Amino acid sequence: MDNQLRELRQARGWSQGELAERLEVSRQTVNALETGKYDPSLPLAFRIARLFGVGIEQIFFPDVT
Repeated sequence: MDNQLRELRQARGWSQGELAERLEVSRQTVNALETGKYDPSLPLAFRIARLFGVGIEQIFFPDVT
């Protein structure tokens, strides 16, 4: 799944570790999300959207094949 997570994180000047702490996940999870190697669970997607103050659909985009 494509996403804007890295751009949102960088716009706030947060490291992957800082974002991980805010989301209560590991830095490795944040990295996997940003690189598209891991799709978030629905509860995690909602936490991410709330943290950035945007809708889930503004962060995550389904793969177009």
